[in-house]
Amino acid sequence: MIRRVGARPIVRVVYDAEALDLRVRELGAEITAAYPSGDLLLVGLLKGSFMFLADLVRRIERPMQVDFLRASSYGAGKESSGEVELLYDPETPLQNKHVLLVEDIIDSGRTLNRLLTVLRSRAPASLSVCALLDKQLAEPLPETRFVGFKAPTAFLVGYGLDHAEDFRHLPFIAEVG
Repeated sequence: MIRRVGARPIVRVVYDAEALDLRVRELGAEITAAYPSGDLLLVGLLKGSFMFLADLVRRIERPMQVDFLRASSYGAGKESSGEVELLYDPETPLQNKHVLLVEDIIDSGRTLNRLLTVLRSRAPASLSVCALLDKQLAEPLPETRFVGFKAPTAFLVGYGLDHAEDFRHLPFIAEVG
């Protein structure tokens, strides 16, 4: 078991690899059932969702397309700056598609609110959110349809989540000190 990553200690493992795998399988089945027909486009929010998205698409048992977008509101800090900057936009047209925005973690909700506004303006057939983690700090959004886990308010890393670009490689989600 990894006890430190660089100089930062892991306080505790919040979700181990087995729990993540099980929940992603369940989410894949839920998404498969929720979208029996129509064009489905999963839009992964980079960089944090990449591991979750990769595992999730292998568990959804229907045709789909995948694209990405990238936004930033953290920089090198541990708290959102409140400013959301779009760094990369999906190339796939969203019009008349069922769009599922795949997010690593819902924290303040600022980034997600900004992105949903942008995506809604592109006339998808439907727009929903699948988040691996929800800290339940933000006002609930009706688009949040699939949630892996209710997360503690601690600073979490691993399974794609980072702190200043470190810790993404961990196969589990942990709280760091």
